[in-house]
Amino acid sequence: MSFLNISLLSAFIPTFFVVSITPGMCMTLALSLGITIGVRRAMWMMAGELLGVGIVAATSAVGVATFMLQYPTAFELFKYAGGAYLAWLGIQMWRSRGKMAMPEADAEPVTASRWELAAQGFVTAIANPKGWAFFVVLLPPFIDSTLPMTPQLAALVLIILTLEFLCLQLYAHGGRTLRRALSKGGSVRLANRVSGSLMVLVGAWLAFG
Repeated sequence: MSFLNISLLSAFIPTFFVVSITPGMCMTLALSLGITIGVRRAMWMMAGELLGVGIVAATSAVGVATFMLQYPTAFELFKYAGGAYLAWLGIQMWRSRGKMAMPEADAEPVTASRWELAAQGFVTAIANPKGWAFFVVLLPPFIDSTLPMTPQLAALVLIILTLEFLCLQLYAHGGRTLRRALSKGGSVRLANRVSGSLMVLVGAWLAFG
């Protein structure tokens, strides 16, 4: 651990845990998918989201994000497209249709592919401008310039991803618990509408936040 500043690390871990556990686009997405497709399949979304978060964190640390925020036109188009796609998925879920929705008793189940779920998580993480801005501001103060940079950044990003994964799991399990409560009353359509509304919220948040 000679490549890490222990005093900075002791502040870094609780800080980023609080940041990760705070409700945001990715956590809302995990909650929504926990309701409709369950924790196990939502893991594919989490894999894509963690890849996106890792890229955002690593590039923020070396200043790429600053450049992106200074030239935002293409980035804006990307996040609008991502937001529109998530909103469309949410509307489909609200109508108990599409690959993300819980199938009703008389409906043929249609499930999203692993790639579709992973891409959904990746786009949500990458196209979040607040995520870029947040890492640009918050990550550098925890980097010790007197220590080797590469292993230090690798360790910090790994810690960020671990904390993010734990929080995604908490939200997805919360969604699964809510699914069970709604399903007991035969309220599959209500579960789809709750999760679909959350998905539309994530899409609007991504596009206009």
